[in-house]
Amino acid sequence: MSQARPTAPRKTRIQAQNEELILAAALDVFSSLGYRGSTVDQIASKCGLSKPNLLYYFRRKEDIYFAVLEKILAEWGDTLKSLDPDGDPIEEIGSYIRQKLRLSRDNPRASRLFANEILQGGESIGDFLKGPVRSLLHEKAAVISRWIREERINPIDPYHLIIAIWATTQHYADFDVQLRAVLDERERSLEAAERTLIALFCDGLRPRLP
Repeated sequence: MSQARPTAPRKTRIQAQNEELILAAALDVFSSLGYRGSTVDQIASKCGLSKPNLLYYFRRKEDIYFAVLEKILAEWGDTLKSLDPDGDPIEEIGSYIRQKLRLSRDNPRASRLFANEILQGGESIGDFLKGPVRSLLHEKAAVISRWIREERINPIDPYHLIIAIWATTQHYADFDVQLRAVLDERERSLEAAERTLIALFCDGLRPRLP
């Protein structure tokens, strides 16, 4: 008879806080220096823990790196999960765009670290992309397809709609240096970007009355 897998011990409040502290410091270090240029000592120094203490939570630099990337994808996934199948399609897509833009504004290092990982081949997160991310994309594409069949939005490829939202919203984090060079502060504001993307996507999807 197969035995049930033992349940992982519940983390204490201090353990949870220290893990969050380590991941925040690691994001800062990895996004500045890259995976190869970063060390566990640098991460430990950044978060104010000793190296042995840090290694109690994560055995290797690779484990820290994967945990940071997994956390980024989980946060992004939560915004896509919020797309309510029973909501108004235009409002739901507009809300998704706004959430993604705010993530780019509030945590641009996460977007840039993810982009760099993808440019390097994405080996560290390949299983996560092919598993949970792929499943969520199919799930929400099915929701959009249903809205199209119900004639609540104009016909469009649901997969490429989601991918286009990813590309345009993350651009404001990944290419911030370029935007600062070519736009003044008012033109590159979140509000200006939001108005433009909402008009581009939502007005284009809204069915026209005969």
